[in-house]
Amino acid sequence: MSVIDLNCDMGESFGAYKMGSDEEILKYVTSANIACGFHAGDPKTMRKTVRLAIEHSVAIGAHPGLYDLHGFGRRNMDLSPEEAYDMVTYQIGALWAFVKAEGGTMQHVKPHGALYNMASINQSLSEAIAKAVYDIDPGLILFGLANGELVKAGKRIGLRTGNEVFADRTYQQDGTLTSRRQQGAMIENEDEAVKQVIRMVKEQKVHTQQGIDVDIVAETVCIHGDGPNAVNFSKLIKERLEQSGITVRAIGSE
Repeated sequence: MSVIDLNCDMGESFGAYKMGSDEEILKYVTSANIACGFHAGDPKTMRKTVRLAIEHSVAIGAHPGLYDLHGFGRRNMDLSPEEAYDMVTYQIGALWAFVKAEGGTMQHVKPHGALYNMASINQSLSEAIAKAVYDIDPGLILFGLANGELVKAGKRIGLRTGNEVFADRTYQQDGTLTSRRQQGAMIENEDEAVKQVIRMVKEQKVHTQQGIDVDIVAETVCIHGDGPNAVNFSKLIKERLEQSGITVRAIGSE
């Protein structure tokens, strides 16, 4: 039986933000990655998003990023392993407090943006992040780019990991995502995005921009919640996955 988790980045705004889109998307996803205040989010938004996730029985994860509000955490920074450890520890702790206060539990950690991409190819950085997660709670699941350094580091230290794939992003032949700065980084056609996900789950293959297929492990699929059609796409991809015989459930619910 094929099984997949649907995750979405959430809470990526500020206190006055109306939670409408997040609340609608929570009807269809199974895991929520909640911003912890560095690249986006603030205490009020974090609390509201945690509460909504609990109300919709969606698994909660911390979404730590680089301290870069203006760049939304998508600009690379020169970061030492020690700095990465402290940064991730701080942000997990902040979200954990809200989850605890609301009576929930934290399932996973998924780094955001540039921190995620840097860790996917940098062994020392990925090991620092994995150690921060393990030191806080070895029962947490570490999400990382499928077959990337972050997943490998998590496994080495003894964490359960989630190999993540992306519905709306194209891939390179080394298994990395096409940079957002390059043409063709995003898949705009929803039907093509859904077909890519179904193939990654069922066949464990993805077609790259170089025109070749590469092996890929798909355990959780990222759906971006900030697109203009995010709610409808979340509903569509869940329906199409289930119609294809794929069970959609949180990665930590087994």
